[in-house]
Amino acid sequence: MKKNIALLLMIFLCIPVFAQEDLNEVKIVKKQKGIKKSYSATGNISTLTSKELAKAACCNLAESFETNPSIDVNFSDAVTGNKQIKMLGLTSPYLMITEENIPSVRGASQAYGLSFTPGTWVESIQITKGAGSVINGYESISGQINTELIKPSNDIPFFLNAYGSSDARVELNTHFSKSLSDKWATSLFVHGSGRFSKNDMNDDGFLDNPIGKQINVLNRYQYTNLEKGLVSFINFRYMNDIKQGGEVDFDTNKDRGTKNSWGSEINTERLDVATKVGYVFPEQPYQSIGFQNAFNIHNQESYYGLNQYYIKQNSYYSNLIFNSIIDNTKNKFAAGLNFTYDKYEEFVNSIDYSRIDNSVGAFFEYTYDNSDNFSLVLGGRVDNHNRLGTFVTPRLHARYNPWQNSVLRFSAGRGKRTANIFAENQSLFASSRAFSILDTTGKTYGLNPEIAWNYGLSFSQKFRIFNKNSEVVFDFYRTDFSNKIVVDVMQSAQQALFYDLKGKSMANSFQVEFNFEPVHQLNLRTAYKYYDVATDYLSGKFQNPMQAKHRFFANVEYETPLTDKDQQWRMDFTFNQIGKQQLPTTSSNPIAEQLGDFSAAYSLMNAQVTRVFSDVFEIYVGGENIGNYKQPKAILGSNDPFGAYFDASMVYAPVFGQMYYAGLRFKIK
Repeated sequence: MKKNIALLLMIFLCIPVFAQEDLNEVKIVKKQKGIKKSYSATGNISTLTSKELAKAACCNLAESFETNPSIDVNFSDAVTGNKQIKMLGLTSPYLMITEENIPSVRGASQAYGLSFTPGTWVESIQITKGAGSVINGYESISGQINTELIKPSNDIPFFLNAYGSSDARVELNTHFSKSLSDKWATSLFVHGSGRFSKNDMNDDGFLDNPIGKQINVLNRYQYTNLEKGLVSFINFRYMNDIKQGGEVDFDTNKDRGTKNSWGSEINTERLDVATKVGYVFPEQPYQSIGFQNAFNIHNQESYYGLNQYYIKQNSYYSNLIFNSIIDNTKNKFAAGLNFTYDKYEEFVNSIDYSRIDNSVGAFFEYTYDNSDNFSLVLGGRVDNHNRLGTFVTPRLHARYNPWQNSVLRFSAGRGKRTANIFAENQSLFASSRAFSILDTTGKTYGLNPEIAWNYGLSFSQKFRIFNKNSEVVFDFYRTDFSNKIVVDVMQSAQQALFYDLKGKSMANSFQVEFNFEPVHQLNLRTAYKYYDVATDYLSGKFQNPMQAKHRFFANVEYETPLTDKDQQWRMDFTFNQIGKQQLPTTSSNPIAEQLGDFSAAYSLMNAQVTRVFSDVFEIYVGGENIGNYKQPKAILGSNDPFGAYFDASMVYAPVFGQMYYAGLRFKIK
């Protein structure tokens, strides 16, 4: 009975479970894969393990998807150095991003929040395509990304990762873990990073990457009582991040608020407290209760040239979940209540956009699984929001295995969200554009909530080619917006317009993926992606800006067999071909400051080599953008940054060029 309770608790709280003979002895039954996909899971879920995260210069969560074909990594602007992710052709605000199934990157943290989770803290990442579960809320439209952090009970006593790169970035991560008793364990994660030298590789007078520093500390406590069926987690976290960008000669003490030199500073401070408690009924191991609570304060003070932007968000999230069965374990359900409170203090220059959002909701999700070839998840929730009103969110996921080593999946669901138009589009502050909100009848910025339906179909088949493991995957997803907040940069190069959708907006995403193991321990992953993402603007129908219609991805990894001394070589190479992208209009600019309607296609190559000297020490070296492609004109009007044609937001390709790095990992077990 204890063993069953332990396994159920681990599953319930997303603790990785290995093949076990007893609770004290762990046996690894097969080599860990970098990306795991289950043919028995109802949802279209890919799990990135710690092995996959170690394959690139994975300094934070935003940089963790370079070797994964499901997520596209884009560049947001030429000032902040921030990377933006997209899935199914839609930007990250349309994703539900959670940390251990608690919403994390949302509201004020949408622009930079992914860079606030160091990669070494992450145990695994689950990527779900299509509408997610109703348990996690109503905001998910294109999918969900859930991050699992390293658990204190699974952690080693000490871990060190040191990193340095040719773009003057240095980073140090240390983990300390200790068992306090037979039931309590704790971990302390300390992250420090910074860029202290200025670089201007394209000679436009502006920094290619911002200088700055980040301090990030997380203290976790885990309580496990198998006899009583209890597991709980308590997290305390503090983060301070400072970025300075702009002209190379900009001096914050002398030039801020003047036209002497153009500069930008983004100072963010964040405090998080989160708790999770799970209880499995000892006499009914199929029945459990979970209670999640999270409180955070996010404070950002920033300016971009003469544009000032301030946002502070105080948030509280609570979720109560009850899991049980109906007659037998083939019929399961989850039901619960959740509450969300967000207090925003937001100022754009001198204009006050402060507000309070709160919602309470109830959900029910039914799961049928015949333990063979069919499963179904049908869920719905009802929420009452002080600005969005009372509304229903339905979601459906189905899985069918038509024959051996194959899976067919279908999903459909509705999502609804409030767009934080300034927090989500901060790159536009790095321009001379005037902001205009054209609608006034909505309850947030005068705008109405975004509403969309997402439908998806996926088919996967494993087979053998020349007696070697192979797999092919076909994914098609469509998102139809009933309403969308249109960020219109197609009307004029001197304006950014915000308004409710006047016509149609949709996103079609098709991906075909082929995976092959031509020889033992040599793996090849390839993918072709086609996007048709279009919106009706005031001036006509256009593809969404900065979205390539065609993308090709390839990743090759190889590792030598482990020796008796646990020594090994690991090698990884990633290639991305990015097709031409629709650009915002620049036709009203002088010819010298125009970009044309579409960008040029380009390719990126990344590589890494790791030498494992033992099971406690390894070093790695690598390079990004090895082909040294740089956007020809990253900043418009760079010679007159306070003039009418200045714009640093039209970045579709790397600015810095080649970047090389090296690092080490050391453990005490």
